[in-house]
Amino acid sequence: MSSQDEQLPAAAAAAAAPEAAAADEGMTWWYRWLCRIAGVIGGMSCAFAGLWNCVTINPLNIAAGVWMMLNAFVLFLCEAPFCCQFIEFANAVAARADRLRAWQKAAFYCGMAVFPVMLSLTLTTLLGNAIAFATGVLYGMSALGKKGDAISYARIHQQQKQMDEEKLTGSLEGQA
Repeated sequence: MSSQDEQLPAAAAAAAAPEAAAADEGMTWWYRWLCRIAGVIGGMSCAFAGLWNCVTINPLNIAAGVWMMLNAFVLFLCEAPFCCQFIEFANAVAARADRLRAWQKAAFYCGMAVFPVMLSLTLTTLLGNAIAFATGVLYGMSALGKKGDAISYARIHQQQKQMDEEKLTGSLEGQA
């Protein structure tokens, strides 16, 4: 058996793992695609705004622009690895990013988007990082999970109300 034959089952198992992890989180297919599309659009906005930000003599603006272009590269690498086919490790990085939980992606994307704004607070950095930050917010919302139905909330509220009444009557009996 050649080394290429040994890699095929491992690649198939790695491809099945992200789908299983995403299914466990409860993300629907359309929400997963919405997050991916927002990531790609956020990468494009970071790239264009970062390039525009680098056309200056202010060193902080240049640093923020370079960081924004790095953000764009990471967003493309994680959300749309087919855009980075010329890079050998693109599929490996994308597979690893797909195994991350939604809250981890949310924290990573929001942190990446906030850093250039802290470096250089300009309209270009704010607008350029807004969609990348929104991608992190979308992943964060998916980490919170689905909203429950009204019947479940009514039952929980009723149980809490009964427990509060029992505590109140127990404390009144203890005083008497």
